[in-house]
Amino acid sequence: MGFIAVYITHESQEEANRISEHLVRSRLAACANIFPINSLFFWVGELQRDLEWVSLVKTRPELWEKLVEEVELLHPYEVPCIARIDMQANQSYEAYIREATTE
Repeated sequence: MGFIAVYITHESQEEANRISEHLVRSRLAACANIFPINSLFFWVGELQRDLEWVSLVKTRPELWEKLVEEVELLHPYEVPCIARIDMQANQSYEAYIREATTE
């Protein structure tokens, strides 16, 4: 069966919570894990270091495009990181993801 985890970076914990809650409430995602990260990246030709927050959102593969559209509408970054990771888990967890999301 399988599912996807979507890795999304945010500028603050509040933003990660807001976007993740929207995805779960709208049933585009079953759940989200939110945690801080130290980021190192090039932006506008310069090396940047920043504290960001990640939400790892679990959903059905068929909801990927709609989820990306929603995040892009809500996200303040000019170029948000929205990365798909194809996953498999125990049957009961995959069933939970299917039951908690809409088609």
